[in-house]
Amino acid sequence: MSPDHTSASAHAAGSQPLRVLFLCTHNSARSQMAEALLRTRGGPHYAVFSAGTHPRAVHALARQAMAEQGLDLSAAAGYHAKGIGDFAEQPPMDLVVTVCDEAAEECPYFPGARRQEHWGFPDPSAAVGSEEQRLAAFRRVRDAIAARVDQFLASQGQTR
Repeated sequence: MSPDHTSASAHAAGSQPLRVLFLCTHNSARSQMAEALLRTRGGPHYAVFSAGTHPRAVHALARQAMAEQGLDLSAAAGYHAKGIGDFAEQPPMDLVVTVCDEAAEECPYFPGARRQEHWGFPDPSAAVGSEEQRLAAFRRVRDAIAARVDQFLASQGQTR
């Protein structure tokens, strides 16, 4: 296998987890959810991170939607908005995944990434309506990201 298509299990055979960075504009919802889902479902085969091109605080409804699945996006659990500059001096990422169109346009190439993919999801923080309607948007996006993470893990020869 070429280095660009190394699976997590083949990568882990060398005892190093596959380094994955989820990238979005604000690092407040989609990329945070993706980070938590892959970290939880992929286990020690993955070193998972998230960042934003213009980071803001993690959205309260993202925290709530993930808590419903037993996943804690609190600062105490290590989740906070990070900028892409936080990863400039880090070892290269094996995979960078943009999860919003804006980040894909603003950062079509992430320096040092061995591979880059785009998994587009709608912005749940753009939802309007009652809090319950807005939370429903976060749940839909959470579930879509979970399905895509599961698909990715299956493509890597792993199941959760």
